[in-house]
Amino acid sequence: MSMAAENDDGREIERFLSRERLSALVALTGAPEEAIKLHQETLRAGANLMNVIATIEIAIRNSVSENLAHHFGVPHWLTQTPVQFRWREPERSKIAQALDSARRASYSKLSQADKGALDALAYPAGRPPNTSHLKRAKDRRKRIDVSEGQVIAELTMYFWKRLYGPEYDQTLWRETLKRTFPYKKVRRPDVAAQLEKIYQARNRLAHHEPVLHKRFEDTVAAIRFVVENLETPSPGPETALAKLIKEDLIDVIARTDALHARLDAYR
Repeated sequence: MSMAAENDDGREIERFLSRERLSALVALTGAPEEAIKLHQETLRAGANLMNVIATIEIAIRNSVSENLAHHFGVPHWLTQTPVQFRWREPERSKIAQALDSARRASYSKLSQADKGALDALAYPAGRPPNTSHLKRAKDRRKRIDVSEGQVIAELTMYFWKRLYGPEYDQTLWRETLKRTFPYKKVRRPDVAAQLEKIYQARNRLAHHEPVLHKRFEDTVAAIRFVVENLETPSPGPETALAKLIKEDLIDVIARTDALHARLDAYR
């Protein structure tokens, strides 16, 4: 490939990725081509970290949902909690959204005949005239039964980390969620702070933003906190969850350290 063709490719890639996005790396390296390479390395490092965070998110979700299902002792504890407990508005809203998403997913898999059969449930007195297609689909979806597990799968890490906040200190942490982090020295604010760091890193990665330097170190420390403390009264690096992610975390740290070294070499 000629130098002109390479330059044309570089300019096109720079346009795709955006000059604004690459500007800091271009200023650092002094060369758009090198900035693009570092950009791609940063994305790869972020993808590896995201895989580890996914394991953390799944573990927290399952630990908390199992704990609360046992605590509330009712089949549909997310949507039909006992009268003495009330979700706060952010969580109530997230549950409603998750329920709708689960119903949407189930509805999309139905045949046209099955969808039509829901009309009898949605409109027992007959469908009103001039009902729009959108309104009809929404009314049908409300009649679909979904499992608690389907709703749980639609809830994001935002929901689960919120349950360790001060708003639920008396009603959840002291009542039951302390059992998810049973080591006597672990306090609720400790859990909330570490989950917040993981959540913030997850959001940056989901929007293709880098998690490097101090933010990366804080995220790794938070990950270690969770895997070494979740559901064990004797925390340490030999828990089942810590061992599960051990090799992946070593790889993430090695790759990110190498990326840091390359970035530092330009400074």
